[in-house]
Amino acid sequence: MSQNPSRAKQAKLIRNFRKIHRITGLVLFVFFLFVAISGILLTWKKNSGGLILPKSQKGTSTELSEWLPLERLQSIALQVYRDSISAETLPELDKIDVRQRKGMVKFVFNEGYWGIQLDGATGAVLQIERRWSDLIENIHDGSVLDHWFRTAGGLKLFYSSVTGLALLLFSVTGFWLWYGPKRMRKKLAR
Repeated sequence: MSQNPSRAKQAKLIRNFRKIHRITGLVLFVFFLFVAISGILLTWKKNSGGLILPKSQKGTSTELSEWLPLERLQSIALQVYRDSISAETLPELDKIDVRQRKGMVKFVFNEGYWGIQLDGATGAVLQIERRWSDLIENIHDGSVLDHWFRTAGGLKLFYSSVTGLALLLFSVTGFWLWYGPKRMRKKLAR
């Protein structure tokens, strides 16, 4: 008994999708592992009890008119970095996060994922923190590769594009691997 050409064509398509799905999965396994684990950790960062994302401390005043000038607070943060974290490296500031409602300013540094929280009004150190959430985010989006290899964003673009396209490919091939045999059985039953 000869096989229906349409059925043979569908079976070949399913075999090809299975092969693409399997080979792509093997090649990109490590990427997916990093994206999945870092994604889970980022989902839980605010509920980690300060392990992943340091808790924002409260300063003494939420009135900006009572705060020290931002330049003065930055100078204090740089000195605290040199005194408490590393006197050998010149700290490069990544961002300044002003939290008026908390009366606090966070100074986030590029090297080592360090952050320093200062009271906006007094300049007192509220917390010196390791910002693991920033590292996890950089692993998740691939920018950690650019940081390690000192490149200008090309590796992040490649990493994110490959993992995004692979997820799209896996969605299509995975759906077809599920739906294709059902469709073939339904046609065979008719």
